[in-house]
Amino acid sequence: MFFFTKNRPILQDLIPDGAIDIHSHLLPGIDDGAKTIEDTEYLIGALQKIGFTKFITTPHTFSGFWDNTKEGIEAKAQETQQHLATKQFDMPLQAASEYLLDDHFATLFKKGELLTLKDNLVLVEMSYLNAPIHLYDLLFDLQVAGYQPVLAHPERYAFYHKNFDEYRKLKNAGCYLQLNLLATVGYYGSDVAEAAKKLLEQGLYDFVGSDVHHQKHINAFQQRVLIKDTKALEAVIQNNRFFV
Repeated sequence: MFFFTKNRPILQDLIPDGAIDIHSHLLPGIDDGAKTIEDTEYLIGALQKIGFTKFITTPHTFSGFWDNTKEGIEAKAQETQQHLATKQFDMPLQAASEYLLDDHFATLFKKGELLTLKDNLVLVEMSYLNAPIHLYDLLFDLQVAGYQPVLAHPERYAFYHKNFDEYRKLKNAGCYLQLNLLATVGYYGSDVAEAAKKLLEQGLYDFVGSDVHHQKHINAFQQRVLIKDTKALEAVIQNNRFFV
């Protein structure tokens, strides 16, 4: 349980200048993130004020909902970067993708058609309802194909909350774990915040991301974190320097 948050830091104050965000939805009109280029400008400007100076934006690739392709994402990123340059935005914007772990994803990685965060690191996610039946086969095949999975927001998978051994199993299967920063302020609910707290305490996180889609996410950076001891959180935030 979380009590007495009054004296705890505001999330934005824990973000160091020069921070790197590896998970966001900033490209306009391509998924459930920014709808327009004006939204993109607002979100990037707001994230810069928070302290982020490099962005690896990660539109969804989710067959049947957001049928993005490597080529389509790259083209949208180039178009967006060119527009931002005319608006005097001085920041590196790199595009990867957040891939749903499903059969379509397996087809993509077997063809070598993935956009990675860096080198062979690829951002993946699961359904919030349940893990894929063949999850560990997928993870194994992904690594055989030469990629390393970074699992987005593991704290949000409620089906693991009562069995934390599953998180260690994922780590042992080669997954890096990426914390959604807003989980630490309770944005996704108290159960998710509690799961994030436990994962931090157990040292299971490797990286963080904003997962920003819209203004409400930006506003949540002004809330106080629910975690009493923020040392582990600050250390994981610093791990994102790997992506320089």
